[in-house]
Amino acid sequence: MILELVDIRIHPGQQAAFDEAVQRGLSTVIGPFPGCRGWKVNKGIESAERYVVQIFWDTLEDHTVHFRGSESFTAWRAIVGPFFAQPPQVEHFEFVGKSQG
Repeated sequence: MILELVDIRIHPGQQAAFDEAVQRGLSTVIGPFPGCRGWKVNKGIESAERYVVQIFWDTLEDHTVHFRGSESFTAWRAIVGPFFAQPPQVEHFEFVGKSQG
């Protein structure tokens, strides 16, 4: 499984609207996409305009090739893109280990 980690900065004062938009986009566009195994979204406490989105994919290509090359990517960006203060930073990770709790 691959973790896509997305660091998003939005325009000030848009938190409530972005909270709704990002969850809607993840639930309706990314979540049902083939190869997606789930997602999490967190927002900053010290940096109120910062969000970290975690999306779990079966393979790297499920995200970088299949999703990004699809109309679903365009739909996702239409939902969340207007809130971006700058382009999101995206990186991918492989699982190493976790706590027992």
